[in-house]
Amino acid sequence: MSLHLPPRAFRDSYRWLGEPTPLPYRADGRLHPSRAPYEFYPTPPQATRALLSLESFSGSIWEPACGRGHISKVLEAAGHKVISTDLVQRDFGIGGVDFLRETSTRAKHIITNPPYGRGLADAFVEHALALTEDTGGKVAMLLNLASLAHPARHALWTRHRPARVIVLDELVCWPEDDPSRATRLTASHRYCWVVWSPETAKHTALDWVSTRDFRA
Repeated sequence: MSLHLPPRAFRDSYRWLGEPTPLPYRADGRLHPSRAPYEFYPTPPQATRALLSLESFSGSIWEPACGRGHISKVLEAAGHKVISTDLVQRDFGIGGVDFLRETSTRAKHIITNPPYGRGLADAFVEHALALTEDTGGKVAMLLNLASLAHPARHALWTRHRPARVIVLDELVCWPEDDPSRATRLTASHRYCWVVWSPETAKHTALDWVSTRDFRA
């Protein structure tokens, strides 16, 4: 099967260009008319439970895109101390915090479902890895499975080889936690947890987890 990509100029316009570049949200908070404002696609609790079934986190955890606490609450229920922040205040955690402009980490580990589109997820990964260099903490990101096989991200994966990839068989992150706002593609996305450890990974462990085992 051949791989057809948009023109280079189009692809580059969707890449994060670094610290001087403002966040790419439009006035209505969207990256695209079909996307949820401020990329708010809450994480079902079974996804975080699946992560905790395979990965341990000793020490505090920062959730920098906490939304309404969907990930944070599961972590707290498991006994973890969690610092929750978000760019937008949603009656949970600390609002008004732009993770990509934070210069020091607020906890040992970083776990989140980052915003997608225009290179934001890539920027979250790179920034989280840089912030946890001094803490010796892990980074865990819930990413679109397709991002593992994208030519623009080959350098990212080879430069920062993950310690583990956890493939989730069934998961839907509804826009604004509301299925009625879904587009025709919302339920077609497939997700995985990508975990980086402080030690340089020579090989990436690959695990498959059924989210049905972790529903309430």
